[in-house]
Amino acid sequence: MATIRNIVLVHGGFVDGSGWQGVYDHLSADGYKVAVVQNPTLSLAGDVAATHQVLDGLDGPAVLVGHSYGGVVITEAGSHPNVAALAYIAAFAPDKGESVSSLIADPPPGAPVPPILPPQGGFLFLDRDRFAASFAADVPEGQAAFMAASQVPWGVEALEGAVSEPAWQTRPSWYLVATDDRMIPPPAQRAMSERARAIVSETPGSHAVYVSRPAVVAAVIAQAAQGTNGQP
Repeated sequence: MATIRNIVLVHGGFVDGSGWQGVYDHLSADGYKVAVVQNPTLSLAGDVAATHQVLDGLDGPAVLVGHSYGGVVITEAGSHPNVAALAYIAAFAPDKGESVSSLIADPPPGAPVPPILPPQGGFLFLDRDRFAASFAADVPEGQAAFMAASQVPWGVEALEGAVSEPAWQTRPSWYLVATDDRMIPPPAQRAMSERARAIVSETPGSHAVYVSRPAVVAAVIAQAAQGTNGQP
């Protein structure tokens, strides 16, 4: 497989696309053409439409990358003809009929429970005081505080949006497990990546691994672009 030069980055819930800047900088420096989707995070259908809008404007094939809930978006949007590969970064990788809501409905005993506050007008937020510990424990304190203060309202409709046809069934996939994640437990990440038949890497890191370890994340995306497993 020839190296893919287009990369499309899709953010998850509670945050916006600016968190991808470190990954963007690494990939851009290596000659990739990078686009960042700004999900409205109101509904899965709306986020897929936003992603398709970016993909429609590309001049060739792309690696479609998703973090957290962004994994649901790329799973649904990834059947777009311009998508050649998928990369999941500490992300949900649902099967047909699954949603974030269904995947988190029955956490195993002892698993960390994300501090999601009760819905307000159909939108979700994380407890600001517990945001850093749960979402961004390895991000500098001031940056984590800013992320908590600048949360994007995450629509309950997006949380409940179910995948119709998983793109990982027809696209090669890569997956980076964040082994210190307290939002999506690492065992769940491993199970989803295995089901998707993804090429898997692991790294120490919080759920915000794309912020705290951008070089590691960029390297996994580059592997997907090159169609390799990272081995010499």
